[in-house]
Amino acid sequence: MAFTAPTSPSSAVKTTGSEDNRYTYYPMALTVITTVFFMWGFLTCLNDILIPHLKAVFELSYAQVMLVQFTFFGAYFLMSLPAGRVVAHLGYKKSIVAGLIIAGIGAVGFWPAAGLRLYPAFLGALFVLATGITVLQVAANPYVALLGPERTSSSRLTLAQALNSLGTTIAPWFGSLLILSTKVKSASEIAALSASQQTLYRAQEAQSVQTPYIGLAVVLVLLAVFVWIFRLPKLEETTEQADTDRHSLLDALRYPHVLFGVLGIFFYVGAEVSIGSFMVNYLAQPSIGHMSDQEAAHYVSLYWGGAMVGRFLGSALLAAFSPRKLLAIFASVNILLLLTTITTSGDTAMYSIVAIGLFNSIMFPTIFSLGIERMGPLTGKASSLLIMAIVGGAVLPFLQGFLADNIGIQHAFVLPLLCYAYIVFYGMRGSYIRTAPVDAQQ
Repeated sequence: MAFTAPTSPSSAVKTTGSEDNRYTYYPMALTVITTVFFMWGFLTCLNDILIPHLKAVFELSYAQVMLVQFTFFGAYFLMSLPAGRVVAHLGYKKSIVAGLIIAGIGAVGFWPAAGLRLYPAFLGALFVLATGITVLQVAANPYVALLGPERTSSSRLTLAQALNSLGTTIAPWFGSLLILSTKVKSASEIAALSASQQTLYRAQEAQSVQTPYIGLAVVLVLLAVFVWIFRLPKLEETTEQADTDRHSLLDALRYPHVLFGVLGIFFYVGAEVSIGSFMVNYLAQPSIGHMSDQEAAHYVSLYWGGAMVGRFLGSALLAAFSPRKLLAIFASVNILLLLTTITTSGDTAMYSIVAIGLFNSIMFPTIFSLGIERMGPLTGKASSLLIMAIVGGAVLPFLQGFLADNIGIQHAFVLPLLCYAYIVFYGMRGSYIRTAPVDAQQ
């Protein structure tokens, strides 16, 4: 990826004005960028509501319906390098605008997909939408990390991610009101209806998806216009483009804290997405919550709301305590919560799975920040690898779907438990820097 990365997050980035201006005006720029974090969080989490809807509409197995997440997060892996080239060519601001427009086009694609009632068409629209979000991730995450002192990058990125979590908190509630508002009929129930009744039912079913996604497309375009007209600080790297082109992704992977960080993002995103994706169906089980899909969606909001609260609190904790130790502690708590939900039933199993969101809170921004720490001219390459690792959200939910089809949905949560065990390792050992392009003194 031709990403013009700085020699260090704190010293090698300059603005069009003085260095002091960057630190004076970055809070306003950070405020603008957090709206972008909010939108991609909203869009990503809406999949958790789309999954039970599509499972019922197309009568899919757990593994089949997890192709939703496989397609969505697979786009991160396939499109991260092209997105990096877009960022290198356009710069951070224009890339953020482009990402919003692409995501808007993907959202529009839900109109024909729902009208035609074709599962592959839904997956195609999701891929385009996720491509736009990938561009946003590649541009916005390093922009926030670089927009201020290196020592507070984890805290700053966690704060931005808190607004991402606000989006993920609202999305299930929003989706439950619209997408899950229409009771899905089975194929045999539809066949029993008259021709006119079938036409009316299919129109209502389509509108339950078309309306929210067309509304989101409009919001994405308006947000793109807002970012375009707002004067964001232009971060320009001091290293020349020709110099960074000498480096490859393999150069970044030679550093253990980057390699282990890539695996950390893979397992963390896989665990987080798996839990959210299965939660509606899991809580609807008679032995767990015994509730409707629409009611279960409210608990998905609590799951993501816990992540939001945890990120606001975590932003302060990370500024005062070791990010590595906090990461290991939070992952250990999630292991205990998963053991609880696997071995119990009723309210205990239900609330233990919901509580995991609170302790997920600091993980992504902390792993990301530790993975690019002191990487200097290789920061862009390391960032690309970490974004590509979000493909864990495609692979692990699909694997958990296979487990759920064969050993039951409750016992399938052993997979995210193993993911958190790796994150404990990353916090305790894997994230420590053995060698890095930039000395600690710089």
